[in-house]
Amino acid sequence: MESGTGAMLDPRPRSLRRLLLAHDIAFLLLLVITGALAALWGTLWQQSSLEAMRLRGMSHTGEEIRAMVYRQMHEVTAAALRGDPQVRELDTRHARAVQEAFNALRRASDSRAEDYAVQNLQTAFSLLRANLRETLGDTYALNRLVRAKLLDPDFERRFVADFETAYAAFTGLMASQVEAQEQRVQRRLALAPWALSLPIAIGVGLVLRSRRALSREFVRPMRAVLARLRAIAGGAREAAPPTVGATEVRELAQGIERMAAELAASQRALVEHEREAALGGLIPVVAHNVRNPLAAIRANAQLLDGGETAAELAESRAAIIDTCDRLGRWVTALVSYLHPLTPRPTAFRAVEPLDAVAGLLAPRIAEQGLELRREPWHTDVMLEADRDLLEQALYGLVNNAVEASPRGASLTLGVEADDGELRLSIVDEAGGLPFQPEPSELKPGPSTKRFGTGLGIPIAFKICKAHGFDLSFDITPGSGTRVVLRAPRARLE
Repeated sequence: MESGTGAMLDPRPRSLRRLLLAHDIAFLLLLVITGALAALWGTLWQQSSLEAMRLRGMSHTGEEIRAMVYRQMHEVTAAALRGDPQVRELDTRHARAVQEAFNALRRASDSRAEDYAVQNLQTAFSLLRANLRETLGDTYALNRLVRAKLLDPDFERRFVADFETAYAAFTGLMASQVEAQEQRVQRRLALAPWALSLPIAIGVGLVLRSRRALSREFVRPMRAVLARLRAIAGGAREAAPPTVGATEVRELAQGIERMAAELAASQRALVEHEREAALGGLIPVVAHNVRNPLAAIRANAQLLDGGETAAELAESRAAIIDTCDRLGRWVTALVSYLHPLTPRPTAFRAVEPLDAVAGLLAPRIAEQGLELRREPWHTDVMLEADRDLLEQALYGLVNNAVEASPRGASLTLGVEADDGELRLSIVDEAGGLPFQPEPSELKPGPSTKRFGTGLGIPIAFKICKAHGFDLSFDITPGSGTRVVLRAPRARLE
């Protein structure tokens, strides 16, 4: 881990909050850019649409002016040929309508070239109108020859040639303007994919950069922190803490290291305290169980000096040997109790260890005249445990019940199970224990049995604790004791 963290060492730690703020600002900027591009595109499209409408409107207005000019010529000329006295009023009315159309063109004009084209067209109209009024005001023009010329199409084209030239220039300008507008629209349409791909490219870049930064500053450092936590949970204390990532991650790693150091110190203090407490509880037991046999040995040894008969000497010698054997058994049981247990569980039928214990204690049960019962006795229930250790615990418990029971009493062994739980029970009629056994106590009470060590119950508690089982004592004073071992039920394969 040290090499990995050293390779990723970043001498400039950055705050995760600032990193996220920078990413938020970047994405907000992306939104602004996207909105600005969309607004610009909408504005340009609106301008193009308005420009196209304006150009189409001017072209339409120019066409209306040309139509009104020809209509004015025909109507005024026809009225003059008929001798209509309202010919001037008719001419003025047509001229006013044409002038209003020219005013509309001037308002729609948006460039100097368009102003010049409108002005030239209006000037040509003014000259045409003046020539028309002059022609119609000449008395000789009303003769038959003039009438024929006025009605001749070629004569009409020559008469309006200047106006047609100005109109052709105006329409040519409008056509060129429309073509230029269409070209601008085509260029914008060609740029549209690139304009649309720009925010996408920026967004993808921001996402990749954000992913890379978050992976570098948060994800990988957090993995290192989790690996460090697993190492601490596994008991490793020498591994170096993570030194990469954002400031908050580094502070978290440092906090975990401090907590781990404090936890280790607390564990050491707790272990030391428990060791001192265990020694404090063990010393009186050792002193009691060693001092009493030594006192008995001393007393019997003194009797050897004053013994008068061989029988008295043999009795004192036998008492000394018996006391030494009892002290040896107690020391062996104490070493067994203090030795660490490492269960090696296997699956077997729960009735088997109780049957084995009953077989081992059968001579004593018969000697005591006890009635051995097996109820309830579920033979198909499976248990997963270290069979040898479990037999040792059950042997001590059943042996206590056998030696404490009066002659002719009953001893009941039971195996029963329900959903997920198995119970091994030992019920005696020994009048009930004079004390309540506790798992934390080394001495359950003084042993009055000839072969007892006083450690059967503590050893049973320790074996059950190593397996995760529960051991309880239900004492009925004057009647007996019910011992129940509860364990998870193993499944048949």
